[in-house]
Amino acid sequence: MDALDEDVELLPSTRRALRHRIAVAQSEGRAPSVVAAVSRGGALVWEGSRTSVEGHGPDGSVQYRIGSISKTFTAVLVMRLRDEGLLALGDPLEKHLPGTGAGEVTVGQLLAHSGGLAAETPGEWWERTPGSSRPELADVLGGQPFVFEPGRRHHYSNPGYTLLGSLVEAVRGRPWEEVLREEVLEPLGLERTSAQPQAPHAGGWAVHPWADVMMPEPLQDLGLMAPAGQLWSTTRDLSAFARFLMHGDERVLGAGTVREMATSAAPPERGLAEFGYGLGLQLTESRGRRLAGHSGSLPGFVAGLWTSEADDVAAVVLANCTSGLPAATVAADLVGIVADAEPRFPAPWKPFTEAEPVALELCGPWYWGTAAHVLRLASDGRLELGPVGAPGRSAAFRAQPDGTWLGLSGYYAGETLRAVRRPDGTVSHLDLASFVFTREPYDPQAPVPGGVDPEGWRGIG
Repeated sequence: MDALDEDVELLPSTRRALRHRIAVAQSEGRAPSVVAAVSRGGALVWEGSRTSVEGHGPDGSVQYRIGSISKTFTAVLVMRLRDEGLLALGDPLEKHLPGTGAGEVTVGQLLAHSGGLAAETPGEWWERTPGSSRPELADVLGGQPFVFEPGRRHHYSNPGYTLLGSLVEAVRGRPWEEVLREEVLEPLGLERTSAQPQAPHAGGWAVHPWADVMMPEPLQDLGLMAPAGQLWSTTRDLSAFARFLMHGDERVLGAGTVREMATSAAPPERGLAEFGYGLGLQLTESRGRRLAGHSGSLPGFVAGLWTSEADDVAAVVLANCTSGLPAATVAADLVGIVADAEPRFPAPWKPFTEAEPVALELCGPWYWGTAAHVLRLASDGRLELGPVGAPGRSAAFRAQPDGTWLGLSGYYAGETLRAVRRPDGTVSHLDLASFVFTREPYDPQAPVPGGVDPEGWRGIG
C-alpha cells in the first residue's frame, strides 16, 4: 500500500484548492462523509476528507462501496484472458459460456456495453435485494435479454457484466472473486479491496431530499451481479489501481492493453459519456482534457475515479450517501485543479543515439494532392504525420519488419504506410490507405490517381 510521497508534494495553494473542493462537495451534497485522493507522477500526492461527525474523519484506508467501478476490475480480468490467447474480443459468448440465451453477443460488445442487453435485471431492484433471489443467469437476464440488436448502439448493461464475470469463472474454472484476488488485487498490492466489507468501513446512508435527516441503507450481497458492482475499496487502493490503468503493470496487464481499454469502443449514449465507452472504462472530457475512468453507485454510496494520461494525474472520490454528491464530477474537478495549477513538465528532449537512414529519408514535407503535410521521426522511433497550418488527419506510425509502417492512431490507425521506390532505389511517393503522398503537389513523376494535367500549374488568362 502506498504512503503519501513527500518528494512530489503539491504546492500549498493546490492542496488548499483540493480541500476546498471536497468541503464544498460534502456540504452541498449533504454527505455524511467524503474521502478523496490524488495521484501524480506515479505516486499518491494528496489525501483529504470531510465528515459530519465531530472529531472523526475517514482516511485513505477506510472502505467504501465502489459500485460500478467493480466493472473495470472485471474488464481487467477479461482482457487478461484475451492477452493469454484464451479468448478473442470477437468471440461470441456462446463459444465460452454456452446456454445463456444471449450467446450471440460478443465478448467485446459486452465490455463496451454495445451488446444490446437490457440495462437492469427483471424483477425487483437488484441493488437493494439479495443476490440469492437471482440464483441463475436466467434470473439475471430474463426471458427477453435483448432490447437492441447486438452491436448497433451503446446501451449500459449491468447484466452484461454479470455475463462477463460468469465468463471469467467458466474459463478459469474458479469463482470470480478468487480470480480477482489472485490475478489483480494481490499483484497490485490492493489489500483493502474486497467483495465483502472489512473494518474499518463506512456505513451507507440515505439522506432525505427535503430534510436534514437520514437512515441506513440495506447492505446486500449481490450474488451473480457481483462483477457489476459488489466491490468495497479505499481511496489509497483505488489510487494505485488508477495508476495501473494509466501505465499498466506486466504482472497484470501491459501498457498497450490498458491503453486499448481507454480507447473508445462504442459511441456515446446521451447522458452517460461524451466520448463513449472503452473496454470497461468510461471516457469523457473535463476542462478540455480527456479523462478515462468510471463512476459508481449503490444504495448508500457514490464513487468516482478518473485518470488523465496526458497530465499523469488521477483522482478518486468516495462518499457514503445514496445521492446528492456527484462523486465523478468532483473527481474530475480534482484532476483539473492539479493539472491546471501545476502543469506537467515535458520530458527533456533527447536526440537519437542512432537513426535509421531509411526513416530519415522519409522525413520532411509531403503533399496529399494540394494539402501540405510533414512527416517527422520522433525520438521513440515512430513516424508522425500531420497537416501543415490547417486541421486535418494526423497519425503516428510504428516500423514493421517488412519495411512498412503501421498506423497507431487517428484516421490511419491500423492502416499501412509504404514508401514506393523507383528502380534506382529513391523514394517516388508514399502510399497510405490508397492515398498517394508526393514530394511536390501533384508531382507529375508520381502515379497520382486520375493523372496530372500535362500543362501543369498556370495562372488565369
